[in-house]
Amino acid sequence: MKQQQSITTLPPSPDEERHHRMVQYSVTMGIRMVCVILIFVVPGWWSLIPLAGAVVLPAIGVMVANISKRGIGGTVERPSVIERFRR
Repeated sequence: MKQQQSITTLPPSPDEERHHRMVQYSVTMGIRMVCVILIFVVPGWWSLIPLAGAVVLPAIGVMVANISKRGIGGTVERPSVIERFRR
C-alpha cells in the first residue's frame, strides 16, 4: 500500500511558487531601475558601480527567480511513533 503523504511535506503549489518567483524578480528589477537612475546622478568614474549593477542584475534576477524550492519539506513523524519511544 502506498504511504500517505503529510500536508506539511508537500511542495508549494505552482501558483504560490510562481508568485514567489515573480516577487523576487520584481524586487531585483526594481533595484536595477535604481542603478540605472544612479548612473546619471553619480559623478565621475563612480557611475561605473551602478552601471555594473544595471548590467549584471538581470542575469542574477533570472537565476534567483528560477531557483526551485522543491524538496525542502522534511519527513514528519506521527505522534504514535513518538509515544512508543516515551514509554
